[in-house]
Parts: sequence; structure tokens; C-alpha cells
Amino acid sequence: MSDAALPESPPDADIEAMKRLADGDDLALNGIMHRWKDKVAAFLYRMSGSAEAAADLAQETFVRLYQSRARYQPTAAFPTYLFRIAANLGRNHARWRNRHPTVSVEDCTATLQQLPGHDASPDEAAEQREMTLRIEKAIATLPADLREALHLFTYQEMSQHEISLALGCSIKAVETRIYRARQMLKELLADLRPA
Repeated sequence: MSDAALPESPPDADIEAMKRLADGDDLALNGIMHRWKDKVAAFLYRMSGSAEAAADLAQETFVRLYQSRARYQPTAAFPTYLFRIAANLGRNHARWRNRHPTVSVEDCTATLQQLPGHDASPDEAAEQREMTLRIEKAIATLPADLREALHLFTYQEMSQHEISLALGCSIKAVETRIYRARQMLKELLADLRPA
């Protein structure tokens, strides 16, 4: 499944699963996790820069989703609700990590070096890995609020309205964050563009 592909299920499948979960059908969480675990983990990886932290935070996201099963109200799209939980956990983790630094950005992006080259020569594959690593490092340097909005818009294909609900800010703030993130990335990666 590509990073931008949405889970294949009817739009109300997650809402129905949450209703079943609230009614005591704990197995309903399995379907939600199956549909969303990779998306949530990818989002949290881009927020944290660490595959290990992303896996732990994704797990915690579903624990929190389960804990809120009785309070859930389908007033917005389910992904908005789910990614709001994930974003809050990601922000809490970032604050904790800033107070307890232990790992460098280079260490966190080591998994990117294992990306396969698709029918590319070894030189092309190495060049592609290097470019991908540079882009990921540039994204990792963005402020958290810009990184979150950019990821939800670009990789999760959420609308600006959905992002505003997930991040608890105005639509204009989302628009500004995406614009600022793109501008900062253009500056950071200016040398990658052909002359």
C-alpha cells in the first residue's frame, strides 16, 4: 500500500466499528487497527523521526482510541479523530524528547538507507537513497506544527478542514502552516532542483 493510499473500506466502517466497540465488542478494534495502523505509524514516524518511537506511539494511539470508545461522537470524519489522538501523543513525545535528548537525527533516519531501488543501477539507487534521506532530514528540521500539517495534507490526503479539526486550529492556520513548510523545504533543498 502506498503512503498516500487510503484504507480500503466503506467510509462508515470505522464509525460502525467504534459503535460496536462502545457496545462491548472489543474485537471491533482489530478492524480499525488493521485499516489504520500503517497510516498512523507513518504519520508518527514523520513526527518523531524514529521507527521505534513511532511504533510505540501508534500502539498508544489505539489504546487511547479504545479508552475513548464511549465518548466518541462521529461529528467529523473518523481519520480526523484518530489523527488528533496521534498528533497529541506525537507532540507530547516531542516535548519529552526535547527535555531528554538521547538520539541524533542521523541515528533516527538509519532505516531510510534500506530503501530499495526500483530497477535502478547501484549508483542511481544510492543517489535516490541519498536524496530521500536529505528530504526526510529537511522535513525533520521543520517545526512540529508545520511538519504535522504538511504530513496530514501530503501523505494522508486530508482536507484543510479535516486537518484543522485534527490539530485543533483554524483552517487559515493550516493553510499557513502548509505554505510555510513548503517554503522552508524549498530553501533547505534548493540545491536539489535542476538549474
